[in-house]
Amino acid sequence: QLHLVESGGGLVQPGGSLRLSCAASARALDVYSIAWFRQAPGKEREGVSCISSSGDTRNYADSVKGRFTISRDNAEKTVSLQMNSLKPEDTAVYYCAARQWYSGSYCSTNRIDATDWGQGTQVTVSS
Repeated sequence: QLHLVESGGGLVQPGGSLRLSCAASARALDVYSIAWFRQAPGKEREGVSCISSSGDTRNYADSVKGRFTISRDNAEKTVSLQMNSLKPEDTAVYYCAARQWYSGSYCSTNRIDATDWGQGTQVTVSS
């Protein structure tokens, strides 16, 4: 099982930025696609963004397009989510999750596709 640890959450004012990181355990990360999810109080967990194992495919939820950027460094075994122009509605616990696919150019933001999950990091956007 792949062990994932998120970091970088915190409290930020509207319009501000945060950079989340997802670090993997000793196993190689480059065979896994990685997705970011978030869950606000009283709401279902939703997919935010994903990146394929090769890094050549990146998908974003409509609500974060143009504001969030996902990237990966397989040598460092980390995946990052740069979040700019944050809004109060971005407040949630953010999770990273992994999945191996036959294709290195595929990723999914459907939570039922993820096989390994981190514990989450809280992001609060408030003035």
